[in-house]
Amino acid sequence: MQAAISPPVLDAPAPAKARAPAIVVKGLGTRFGDHVVHVDLSFEVQRGEIFAIIGGSGSGKSTLLRELILLHRPDAGSVAVLGIDLLQADAAQALALRQRCGVMFQHGGLFASLNIRENIGLPLREHTQLPDAVVDGLAMAKLAMSGLPALAAEQLPTELSGGMLKRASLARALALDPTLLFLDEPTAGLDPISAAGVDELVLALRGQFGLTIVMITHDLDTLWRVADRVAVLADGRVQGLGAMAELALSDNPAVRAFFDGPRARSAALQSQQEPSSKPK
Repeated sequence: MQAAISPPVLDAPAPAKARAPAIVVKGLGTRFGDHVVHVDLSFEVQRGEIFAIIGGSGSGKSTLLRELILLHRPDAGSVAVLGIDLLQADAAQALALRQRCGVMFQHGGLFASLNIRENIGLPLREHTQLPDAVVDGLAMAKLAMSGLPALAAEQLPTELSGGMLKRASLARALALDPTLLFLDEPTAGLDPISAAGVDELVLALRGQFGLTIVMITHDLDTLWRVADRVAVLADGRVQGLGAMAELALSDNPAVRAFFDGPRARSAALQSQQEPSSKPK
């Protein structure tokens, strides 16, 4: 099947109620043997929003991401992504959905033996029949979109800094012009300046292309800076859901754990001092 490769066309503005959510999760249940990960987990992601998922170690964030990108099948409930029921999708529907989703993995997930241009172009070579010259041109365009210099195209992943590696991984996630973008810890391990640069890039991509973005992160600065809404996972369920300013007022202990402490207070104060780049 050949994927259409063209500049994304933004949907015409429409009332929120007229547009189906990008993701609908209802009553999700997941277990590995006797270990229960999710119990009756439910939430929706609206089109065009930046939706963050947070939670402590073992709260099921990574498993949830794997379920949303068709790498793991839940034991109960339903998951609909871009209108497709993942538990009922056939092979053709699953392939079409994967081509509409981009994934940036926490540790990059780039192939060490390929240079950055080849890594970015890999999804195009796998899912289209475009000539090599066209693939290379599109790869370079995605490279520029990610904020990397052209010289980075011929470098290997091991030759890049942490921030550049994140941007290269993001460029590959954008290769097929996705409608929905998944980011797994996009700023983990980066210095504050590099992390802020990735945050600004995420906001710019959403603003330019109308992407729906789902991210897993524990970076409080990122949460305050870019997330429209945040889901807090604990004990197998969503314990809190809303904007960071709303969650900061919660008295739920699972939610309060992310707002009590010097780092959390510092990030909240910084967010109040910085002008917001998010649309009102």
